[in-house]
Parts: sequence; C-alpha cells; structure tokens
Amino acid sequence: MRFTSTRDKNLDTSFLQAVMDCMPADGGLYVPEGNADLRRWILYTDAATPFSSIAGTLTSACINTEFSPIICETIATKAFPFEPELKQLDDNLFTLELFSGPSGSHRDFGVSYLAACMETILTLNGKRATFLDLTSGPHGASLSAALRQSKKLKSVLLFPKGKVRGLKQSDFVWNGGNVYPVEIDGDLEYCRRLIQEVFSDRALVQKFNVTASTTANIGRLLPQAFFYTFAFSRLKDKVSGDIYYAMAPGNYSNLVAGLYSWRLSLPLRGFIVPTSGALGVDAQGFPIITDSLVPLKQRPRVNASDPSNLERLEDFFTDYSAMIKSFVYPAKVGETAVEKAAQELYKNYDLIADKETAQAYAAAKAKKDLDDGSGDAVVLVRRDHPAYSADFAQHSIGEKIAVPQNIQDALTPFDLKRPLAKTKEDLVKILEQVQ
Repeated sequence: MRFTSTRDKNLDTSFLQAVMDCMPADGGLYVPEGNADLRRWILYTDAATPFSSIAGTLTSACINTEFSPIICETIATKAFPFEPELKQLDDNLFTLELFSGPSGSHRDFGVSYLAACMETILTLNGKRATFLDLTSGPHGASLSAALRQSKKLKSVLLFPKGKVRGLKQSDFVWNGGNVYPVEIDGDLEYCRRLIQEVFSDRALVQKFNVTASTTANIGRLLPQAFFYTFAFSRLKDKVSGDIYYAMAPGNYSNLVAGLYSWRLSLPLRGFIVPTSGALGVDAQGFPIITDSLVPLKQRPRVNASDPSNLERLEDFFTDYSAMIKSFVYPAKVGETAVEKAAQELYKNYDLIADKETAQAYAAAKAKKDLDDGSGDAVVLVRRDHPAYSADFAQHSIGEKIAVPQNIQDALTPFDLKRPLAKTKEDLVKILEQVQ
C-alpha cells in the first residue's frame, strides 16, 4: 500500500516516509491509496485470535512491500501487551472498550503502536527522531509509557501554563528518560500556534527529525483500524445481521480508521455518530461535512497538534462518493437525550457511561430501523475510562466513580520547577538539547 496526500494526489510515498514526515509539505494529511482483500483471513479469525496477532497481520497487509511479516509481527507484539475488550450487553448491543492501556485512554493503542513502529524504522536506518506534541490531559502519560524502553525516540511535550500533569521524574530526559516536558507561558491555543510554527518550517523539521504522535501521523491513525477486525472476530458467531459501530465524533479518527478497515474487506454496515458543527445532516438526513464548502487550497495547513480527520473523511468519500449516504449515519442528539441515554445504560445494563459513550448510545437509538427485528447489532465504542468523565456520571446518574490509580496518576498536577518557554526559538533550543 502506498500513501498520498489529501491535497496533492500526485504525491506518492511509502509508509516509512509518511510516518517520519508526519505531514506532507502541502499542509494536508497522508492517506492510504488502494485496497487489500483480506476477507478470507478476517473470516478465519475467532475469539481466540490475540489483538497483537490481528495487528501484526494487518500491518503486514498494509505495508508488505516495506517490512517482512516477521518485523510486522514484532512491532505489534511490542506495541500491544494490552488489548481491547468486547462486552455483550444484550442480544444485539455490545461495547468495545479501548481503555485497557497504561493511561486508561484509547490513545494508548495508537501511541504505543506508533512508538514501536518508529523505533523499528529508526533502528533499521540508524537514525533518531523526536516527537513534538502538546497536551493538558492523558496524552503525556501515554507517551511516557510508550517511550520508557526506547533507544531512538524522545518526546518534547508542551503543556499550557499551569496544566502540567501525568508525569514521573524517572521519565524526564535530564534523569535519563525520554520525555522533555515544557511548560509554555500561554494557553492551549498559543501552544498550538507554536507547534504550527515549527512544523511549517520544513528545514527545521528535517534537521531535527521532528514528527508528532497525534493522529495527524498516519502511523498513529492506522492501528485504530485494527479495533474493528478485533471486534468482528468476537462478534461473528454471535450476530445474525449487520454490524453498526456507534461512536462520539472526537476528531473523527476512529470513524476514518473504521472506514479504512472496510477497505480491507471487513464486514460491517456503517457508523453512527452524533452530529457536530463539523459533520451535520441535510434536509434528507444525509451527512454534510461543512469544511467541504471551502476549497482545500484555501484552507490553512492542518495543525499537527490539533488534527481534524474530517479532511481524511472528505478524501475517503471523494473516492467512494456514493457511499457516504449508506455508511455514515449522523444523528442529532441534545443534552437531554444524552443524559437519558446514560441513565438507560445504567438502569438496564449496570453500565456507567462516560459522556461520549452516552452520546453514541443516544445516536444509535435515534436510528429507528435498528429495532426492526433483523438481528442487526450495535457496538458502542468506549474510548476512555468513565473516570475521565466523572462529573458527567455524577450529574446524570448520581453515582460517584472510583478513580483507578493509573488515571489518578495521569491527572495528577506536576510542578516542573523550570523556566517557562515562550517562543519558537525556545523550542528550537530544546530540540537541540534532546538530540
């Protein structure tokens, strides 16, 4: 499989180059070109097939011209000592939990895979690289865990002023670790502008081999496609009808990854998502991507620290324009419907839902034909542990959630006791230090 750009279809590059570049020079996002028919292999998987084995096989299928199957299997085994969990709530309702990793967040899967993949690439090529990212949440804990054994990768991790959290002294570069945390004298938006300045300087990016661990990087996005094959391997003997996945929008990375899994011939019927300001519905109830009203050449560069995968979604439906109406089902759900959905999940299934899961369930309930007795199944994609949404749970169902230790650690504030950074030049000095 080769990779091109959302903004320049003449671009043709390898997976290795796309992962290392992170962002193409045209300001768009890397996307895969072509399909692979893995239906026979997918149908062969079952509930005993480990997630790491699924990940290794799919990696090999996508980049078989660059890495041997053994290397692909090694990457997946190293990346995934943990795996998702599919749970059955009733005959036709399931959940896919993605918070079994170190930080209790779905990010653990993508970050761990990207780190393992890049470590392999860098070792084979005798090079080093640096992640440049920002966070005020669990991303830092995910990165720290993924990089603890790394020999070739480091992270310069930006935090808005007063928002440093989820760190351990032993992970810091100056203590022999691989993470260089930086507190920025500014808010989240100012941090994004700083990172945009760095990634817009192509000479600087190449000099320090800078990349990102967000879903702007196709190597972070690709492993999210593995979730759906894993779910199918557990579902296929339990479901007689079609399979729908319901999820909150987020930055649409799980939706795009799900569509990529369909291109690998995975059996599924479609994706149900709540509407947002970016993805709505027209008068006939069909999806509308509002950004599509602005030509690609008139848009600003995608920000590596805050990627919206809607541009990838647009790209997908440029190739499959007739399918958006029959593959993506947006549903308008208000706050009252979301709270009611959370209450119903708790009452009927003893499930304490985070707000995103409640949004997904409310959207699924709005799709009326799922109750027509056809045997169709809905899988609620649960991205993060509900403890990250504790206030919502207490408000909606009156329950106080016990916060696991790993999530307490990911949310614990940290005082760096180091000078604040302010400018691009400050970041360049730090990048020089970590090389």
